[in-house]
Amino acid sequence: MIKTTNPYNGSTIKEYAMHSPVQLTTSIANAASAFENWKLESIKSRTKLLHKVSELLLERKQEYAELMTREMGKPISQSIAEIEKCAHCCNFYVENAAQFLADELIVTDADESFISKDPMGAILAIMPWNFPFWQVIRFAAPNLTAGNTILLKHASNTTGCALAIEQLFIDAGYPTGCFQTILTDHESIENCIADKRIKGVTLTGSGKAGKAVAELAGKHLKKSVMELGGNNACIVWEDADLEKYMETIVKARMQNTGQSCIAAKRFVVVDVIYDNFVAAFKEHIQLLKSGNPMEPHIEIGVMAREDLVVTLEEQIGTSVNKGAKVTHGNLRDGNYFEPTVLEEVVPGMPAFDDELFGPVAAIVRAKDRADSISIAANSTFGLGTMLFTEDIDAARKMVGAIPDGAFFINEMVKSDPRLPFGGTKNSGYGRELSKEGMLEFVNKKTVYIRK
Repeated sequence: MIKTTNPYNGSTIKEYAMHSPVQLTTSIANAASAFENWKLESIKSRTKLLHKVSELLLERKQEYAELMTREMGKPISQSIAEIEKCAHCCNFYVENAAQFLADELIVTDADESFISKDPMGAILAIMPWNFPFWQVIRFAAPNLTAGNTILLKHASNTTGCALAIEQLFIDAGYPTGCFQTILTDHESIENCIADKRIKGVTLTGSGKAGKAVAELAGKHLKKSVMELGGNNACIVWEDADLEKYMETIVKARMQNTGQSCIAAKRFVVVDVIYDNFVAAFKEHIQLLKSGNPMEPHIEIGVMAREDLVVTLEEQIGTSVNKGAKVTHGNLRDGNYFEPTVLEEVVPGMPAFDDELFGPVAAIVRAKDRADSISIAANSTFGLGTMLFTEDIDAARKMVGAIPDGAFFINEMVKSDPRLPFGGTKNSGYGRELSKEGMLEFVNKKTVYIRK
């Protein structure tokens, strides 16, 4: 059985029976069977259904948002915004899919030659709980529209969301087998990946999970995309406009109660502005409203599970034992964790080296601009970097200095359907969103014609 629990009050939401091996095999068979007809549908037909998904998302956004907040504690206003973003993503692919998937003509010595973008088949998607609708839709929208079919293995604590998404695609009119949620455990995933009818696998989650699934995918020669963790640096130079951007900087760490792979985890601040930055940052986080995440004015909800809170406490404790100082927060009440500031953070501490998945800001002092870039680049992760400065020309020159998947100047790192999203190093490989994300699970086939 799978039991979902409200992290705010500890009440049981619902219990679900996991699928049996026979049910899993049937789901895979249905996905493979559906693909044979779905791949022949016109892009126009597929985008028509995707447009209906967008409409239903907006019609049901309050219902879906409340479900999300009950299952993982996200503030309700952020849950509503997540559903709206999902609808925006669908509309982006409705408008651009035909262009992205069009044959690409190549001039050669042939009478006609081009690249055909053919769907691959049934794709297994393993998705996390922190953005339970967005993580799924941003993969499903382009891949269904490209002609693939999808099996979703969602995080167990957001099983209600997983089944709601499956019903969403059914209600929009997608053929049976195009999108299915499977209720299973990690032990069964190996059998799914090994099945020859599964043509690829994508995972958004921890580095540990990513390595395990990537190993399985490699073992069976399956195409894979890994969207893993990060400990993004937020660099603050001496000329940063703190009055203008502090709200953005705080949001970069505290949005979704700090439970985001692309959140600013390490604030690398040059010495000249360090004291002013810390004072302003603390002032702003004290204004954040905490409480029942179902209330519309709440900005900090609860963490999604007790084990996540325990891990965060251990990471803070180890960092403090190694010399870090807690200068604000660090109070816990159940699954609520107060926004916290750690100072005197240096390499060798979990607060610097690892991913702290919660509302904790690790602040690192840099001597100057050059030192700030060196510190930011000192990471085994490579998801994204943000830099706040008024010197845009100098900031542009730093884009290549840090080998991350994204570099944002005077803005928090965020995902956008129009731009590719993904990381390097321990943050994974492959891209989601934009044209690049739509083409990850297509066969770029060379077609050569001599008349």
